[in-house]
Order: sequence, then structure tokens, then C-alpha cells
Amino acid sequence: MKSKFLLMLAGLVFFLNACSNDDNQTVETLETPVANAPKDVNDHGFKAKWNYVSHSKSYLLDVSTAENFTSFVPNYNAKEITDLNDAVTGLTGGTQYYYRVRAKNETQISDYSNVIAVVTTGTSNIPEDPTFLKVKVNKLANPFFVGMAIKASQLTNGSPYDVILKNEFSSISAEYEMKMDQISTASGVYNWAAADKIVAYGNANNINVHGHALVWHNAVPQWLKDFSGTDAEFAAEVKKYITDVVTHYAGKVKSWDVVNEAVDDSGAMRNTIFLQRMGPNYVKDCFQWAREAANAAGDTSLLLFYNDYATSANTAKQDKVFSLLDDLKAAKAIDGVGFQMHNTYLSPTKAQIEADLNKAVAKGLKIHVSELDIQVNQFNDISAFTNERRLAQKAKYKEMVQIYNALPAANKYALTIWGMRDNESWIPFSTELNHPGNDWPLLYDSNFAVKSSHTGFLEGLD
Repeated sequence: MKSKFLLMLAGLVFFLNACSNDDNQTVETLETPVANAPKDVNDHGFKAKWNYVSHSKSYLLDVSTAENFTSFVPNYNAKEITDLNDAVTGLTGGTQYYYRVRAKNETQISDYSNVIAVVTTGTSNIPEDPTFLKVKVNKLANPFFVGMAIKASQLTNGSPYDVILKNEFSSISAEYEMKMDQISTASGVYNWAAADKIVAYGNANNINVHGHALVWHNAVPQWLKDFSGTDAEFAAEVKKYITDVVTHYAGKVKSWDVVNEAVDDSGAMRNTIFLQRMGPNYVKDCFQWAREAANAAGDTSLLLFYNDYATSANTAKQDKVFSLLDDLKAAKAIDGVGFQMHNTYLSPTKAQIEADLNKAVAKGLKIHVSELDIQVNQFNDISAFTNERRLAQKAKYKEMVQIYNALPAANKYALTIWGMRDNESWIPFSTELNHPGNDWPLLYDSNFAVKSSHTGFLEGLD
């Protein structure tokens, strides 16, 4: 009986030792925590949050005003915390902060978590930078065009639009008035009035003119929608239109978006009237017709772009777009790609944007950030433009400009803002975005005053 008891006791000791060893092994592979979005953001602080890590006894929290954590907020250099959150206090209003966290037990410390950015609320006392955008860009070692989307009605001499355009911008794109349904009224019949005014304005003021866009499924004139001829005759009409427009503006328009948004969000070719009637090679055909027209008119320096949206965060769409670009590049039909960048203050991430643009760099294409705006109310969760969103938008504009400015000189073309004033942006009125209501996505407010986003653009050039 005694020997049985001793055997049982030995077994129990072995079991406890085994469990202890298992615990030690778990400690040695302490997982990296995940930091979450902050809560209770105010003028002087916020609550930092993170996920639980098994076998951790505490967490080490860093808070900094530098994204690379070269300095720390006092008392927040590896501050030890036993909870899954901490109320960070004593901060400055209207300021960008960053935090990260590590898990810890008695002997082990995990790797750093992801970094979370947070902007405290409150009005910054720092005035907006009054420097003109193109003035600062033109001082760069490798400058590029700074563009603005405009309407012909805005180009009255001496108007606020006119003054801002001449001071700040070196390129213009027609927001809508150079699209097919605006110019083509019947086969071979054209209304050039608005487009001519835009092109003449740019040429007279030494402002680059980017043509937008020759072919787009949402700008097909009614006569072409109703065209009853054969598919070959339909293609001939499209070729005639492209040829006539490129020829009309030869030497005056320096670049064109030849085809706009030919790929849908699933990563397939968009099922447009052009695909249906001209076949899967219609994009290449349009580019080749544009090139032939330019060469015939003696405009051998014309740059031809493909333009599309939302490729940074949509892998399927991105893959299809770049497959399309490969075909156009092989045919020597294309010079560059336009990334629309109708972004939000939360997405896409910096890494996603960089990866997207760098794929175009690797293919030797010029890059046009062609329709940049940054939404701050995509969820309709604010009724007024808050200081927190103002500064978050400023940071996102700065990030976008930094990414673009870091591109190789040979790949830079232009960075174009899609509209001048918040109250005239397409964003709040878009049914596609499904968020009717207020938003403030641009560089100027309704009174033509520069916003913090404008300062963010300038800071991105540093």
C-alpha cells in the first residue's frame, strides 16, 4: 500500500513538472500584442487599448510624437501596465501622437505591436502655411506638376478660382467637360466651347493641361448608345472621335487619359458598351488610335495614360489593371498610369499605396495621382468638421505627398487635387459612395481659405 502511494506521489510530481515546463515553453514564445484604435480622445489625452496576450503578466506602453519613436512622452517609455488599456494624460491639444505596446512576463518581453496614430482634439495655435504649392514644389530637386480639377465656368479672370489657380497650380484637368458626351453631339459633330476654354486658359497661363478622358463608360453620348450600325462601324466611330479630339488639341494638351475605369471591382473587365461592341482588345485599340492621331499631327511628345480607382486596397482589381498595363506596355502604346486616390483619412494604408505605386515604377511608367481627395466622414458619424478629423486629414495628405515625392524622378508626372472647395466636391453628393451628407475632402473651405490639409500637402514636400 505504501509503495502504491509513493508511486502515485511521484506521478503527481512528474505531472506538475511537465505542466511547469509547458508553461515555461509558452513564456518563451510570448506572442506580440495587437494595439487597437484609441478611445475617449480629448484635448489632453486618450485611452490606449490593446488585445490580451496569453501568459503575459503586464504590458509595456510607449507614447511618442515621432512615428519612429525617437523620443517619448514623459513617463511613457516602456511604462508598465497590468491592464489592457491606459489613460494617457497631460498631452497637448491638436497634436499627432503614436503608441505601441509589448507584452511581458517575469523573464520575457514580446516584439513591438503595430503602431497606432492618434490626434488629440483642440485647435492648434500654429497658423496654416501660406506658401503656394507650386512654388515649393518647383524648388525640389525633382519637381512635378501640381494639378487641380476645374470647370470652364470657374476660369473668369480675377475670380477667386483664377487667382488660386495661377498662384498655386501648374496643371489642370477638366472635371467633366472634356469627356465624350460633352464634346460629341453626333457622328463627326463636336461642341468644343467648354473644352476649348479650359485648354486656352492653361496655354495662356503656362499651366499644363491634362486631358480627361477620351473613353469612359459613364460618358457615352446618347447617339452612340443608340448606334444601330455593325460592331465594326461602332469601333470606327470611336476611332474617329479619338482621332478628331487628339488632333484638335495636338500641341495644346500635353497628356490624355485614353481609357478610364475599364476594370470593375471584382477584377474583371468592366462590362461596358465598349467591351460589348469592340471586344476585349478595345483598350489597346483606343490607345493605338490615340498614338496614331498624335503622331500624324506631329505631336510625338503626347503622353498617354490609363486611369482607374481603388487599386491600392483591392488586390484582384490591382492585378487586372497591371495585367492590362503590361499588354499596353508591350504594344508601346502607353506612357503612364493614373491612380485616382479617392481615399479616406483611414485608408488605404501607407504600405498599400506605396506597394501600388511601386509596381508602376517597376514597369517604367509615369505616375499621375490623378484625382486626389481625402474623405473624413465616410461613415456619416460627424455633422461638423471636427478638429480631430481636420488634423487626421492633414496627416493623410502629408503622407500621400511624401509617398509621391519619394518616387524616382523619371516616374513622376503630376499630383492632381480633384476640386478646389469642399462645398463643390463630388464626394458629399455621390450615390456611388453611399454616404450623402457632409464631407470636407479638399484643400480649401467654402470661403476659399486654405485648410490644414493644404499645410499637410506642403509638409509632405519636406
